[in-house]
Amino acid sequence: MLKGFKEFILRGNVIDLAVAVVIGAAFTAIVNSLVENIFNPLLGALFKAESLNDAFKVEIPTVNGEPAVLAFGAFLGAAIQFVLIAAVVYFVIVLPMNRFKRVTTKPTVADEPAAPSELSLLTEIRDLLKTGESAPLPPARDDTTDGR
Repeated sequence: MLKGFKEFILRGNVIDLAVAVVIGAAFTAIVNSLVENIFNPLLGALFKAESLNDAFKVEIPTVNGEPAVLAFGAFLGAAIQFVLIAAVVYFVIVLPMNRFKRVTTKPTVADEPAAPSELSLLTEIRDLLKTGESAPLPPARDDTTDGR
């Protein structure tokens, strides 16, 4: 029982997943800080509000007399924050890693084209027989001479 647990824990993909979760959590803090402390104040200044949460508020009357507040600015801020986080992840992680892989990976030499499969050859022969055409034959060998 313990042997199976040990094998499960020591699988490469479990360890990789654990590392990815820890690194992802640490990177999330960096990205959130960038968005909240750099981009959100810039957007708030652009829309003349302390933050987008305070912009584009619409009050609608309700039955009990307290108005309900529709916070379109908060929704817009969340949508912009999503796009910014996606952009940061792409340009800071994905794009550099793709370039790194391209630089470190040796290009593979393309092998000769694969010979046609037996099925494709048989299909070609069948089609030629149906149409009555003949395929060009290789030159015939003269076996009657003794090669002298």
